[in-house]
Amino acid sequence: MVKIRSLTRTSRIVALCSAANFINSADRVIMPIAIVPMTDIFQWSMHAQGWILSAFAGGYLTSQLLGSFWVNRLGAKNILICSVLLWSIATFVTPFLASSITSLVICRKILGFAEGLGLPTIFHLFAHSIPVEERSRAFSYLLASGSVGQTVASIICPHLSWEACFYWFGSLGFLWVLLWFMLYPEGAFLGEDTIPLHMPKVVSRSTRWTDFILSRPLWAIYVAHFAMNWSSYIIMQWLPTYLTRYLGGDAHSLSLTAVPYIVNSIVGIICGHLADGLLQNKGWSILNVRRLMTCIGLIGPALFLAIFCVVDHLALALFFVSISMGLSASNSAGHLSNHVDIAPNHAGTTFAISNTIATIPGVLCGPVTASLVTASGGKWMSVFLGATLINIVGAFIYFTNSMATQVL
Repeated sequence: MVKIRSLTRTSRIVALCSAANFINSADRVIMPIAIVPMTDIFQWSMHAQGWILSAFAGGYLTSQLLGSFWVNRLGAKNILICSVLLWSIATFVTPFLASSITSLVICRKILGFAEGLGLPTIFHLFAHSIPVEERSRAFSYLLASGSVGQTVASIICPHLSWEACFYWFGSLGFLWVLLWFMLYPEGAFLGEDTIPLHMPKVVSRSTRWTDFILSRPLWAIYVAHFAMNWSSYIIMQWLPTYLTRYLGGDAHSLSLTAVPYIVNSIVGIICGHLADGLLQNKGWSILNVRRLMTCIGLIGPALFLAIFCVVDHLALALFFVSISMGLSASNSAGHLSNHVDIAPNHAGTTFAISNTIATIPGVLCGPVTASLVTASGGKWMSVFLGATLINIVGAFIYFTNSMATQVL
């Protein structure tokens, strides 16, 4: 049986979870690209496109808390396998359902539900298995793998038929499940080589649901996450349509939508190592590092989105949106890492709550963007300036209310 001894236990956990997040992120950007040729075929209105794009987030919203609840009872292994398998099936069958908007929306909701189970499970593993001095870069590699997945999908999909996009990336998830069973069967590893898929209970004081809802430092994270995702969902859902319909891009231009994700991956890893380096410097506290990275990750993108929305040259627009997406990656070493600082025993649950709240932008961005663009006669400025304002407010709230000491 295959054994992976060349990597540390932490590295194996990060690599395994990052591979799942790669597929997760790749699958969710297929539709924003494929919807351009699909709209030409099925003649969907702007509002219909908005609901199709937002359907994913509607399903994603419902499974965050379930993921954090099930991981303690069913084990991370079972949750990861089931979620990857379900979202891969939903991706693979999408072309068969495309002629019916109702069936397509339901399929997209199932995809979102399955993908929503993944990250709470991964946060649970990271909080229990990764030393504090390695967490920033672990989270950075995790989120960077998602950006790589989005990059690969963005490069490949414009050059395939829209049906083939769903078939190929759906099959990739099936391959991941197969590799899991080949590499990590039941009882394959014992002792020090065991990857802790079923985590032991951590002794902590009794907590109530009100502790998760009424905590100011947790709400600072929730708000920052909401603000980050508002901009991210607009870019993920609408950038291909914006470049094609508003800036006159073609299939080659759609491949360039990979550039923001490439920059996001690189900057995320750099910020993770930078944050860990600052933490080893006695002049920097954990709180100051988290605040610095979060402010870079919210205020930086806000400024470049404001510039992006007034540029009508395709190359310049891609340049500014890439910088915006790149700076956003520093949030991985900011408020996203802050979960395990203030709630190490409940990071899966706090992230599930945070990601549930932060999925609301995904539900709203489709119809709200469609309404704003339609009402303004095809102009997008209000969409991006609104995202700029939300980011700035989120940064202010996080900076003034965040903590880095354990509260749960």
